[in-house]
Amino acid sequence: MAHKPEVKAAVRDSYVRDKLPLEQASQQHGIPFATARKWKAAAEAGGDDWDRSRAAHSLTHAGIGTIVQMVLADYLALHQATVENLKAETNVPALARAEALSRLADAFAKTMSASAKAAPELGRFAVATELLQDLAMFVRDRFPGHAAALAEILEPFALATARKYG
Repeated sequence: MAHKPEVKAAVRDSYVRDKLPLEQASQQHGIPFATARKWKAAAEAGGDDWDRSRAAHSLTHAGIGTIVQMVLADYLALHQATVENLKAETNVPALARAEALSRLADAFAKTMSASAKAAPELGRFAVATELLQDLAMFVRDRFPGHAAALAEILEPFALATARKYG
């Protein structure tokens, strides 16, 4: 039995955009699972990889800021692990250690620069967060009687700031 192109598109959309398992996407549209598998395989043979489209759709909906945060977190973990390995390795000559640290510093600078260019709101969020923390410490140290009132204001303001920049 031939199915309308709209049904095939709907199954693909449920699989790609809604991230339903193929079996569930086929059931949702009244199509046998075997038919949906054939459509998916035929589409891939024709250059339309549903899995790649699904992954790309996930990334675009996560937003560039989220992607940059994930990449940056991964890089920083690797950077820290490398520094720890350098500290632990006692038989590395001083010049080789200095070279490794220099390369790490360069990679760090480049990574941070690329992150700032890809998601400038992350830098603004970091500055805003630091400024709020500085204000809270300033009030705590210089105007302790106002700390409770500031805390009452800062909590919802910090959430608003996170929504705007984070």
